[in-house]
Amino acid sequence: MPKRAVYTDKAAPAGGPYAHAVVAGDTIYLAGAIPALPDGTRVTGSFAEQAHAAFRNLATVAQEAGSSLDQAVRVGVYLRDFADFGELNEIYAQYIKGDDLPVRTTLPVPLVGFDIEIDAILYTGS
Repeated sequence: MPKRAVYTDKAAPAGGPYAHAVVAGDTIYLAGAIPALPDGTRVTGSFAEQAHAAFRNLATVAQEAGSSLDQAVRVGVYLRDFADFGELNEIYAQYIKGDDLPVRTTLPVPLVGFDIEIDAILYTGS
């Protein structure tokens, strides 16, 4: 089965020459979502405001690809300041729910201009 790139104007624009997501068989790969609006305006403010904006973008792209964050098997979270880890966990639980939680990696990285980026892999098979 060939891969299919997903692009949407309902989430923040991609920050370079890449798709918002790629569907390959039963797997959907979501590119990193940052705290920005669909028009590209960055969401500034508290870590919580930025995290919610990034998760909303990720969820929107998942929906546009024909799935949801409920199907996540892996989530990657990248934090500018690892001191936000506790607050991240509280916000994360609002978007990633259920008994069969995905694996997750959370890393501190030198993000410039925003505090969080999130990517994910979704599995839509049985």
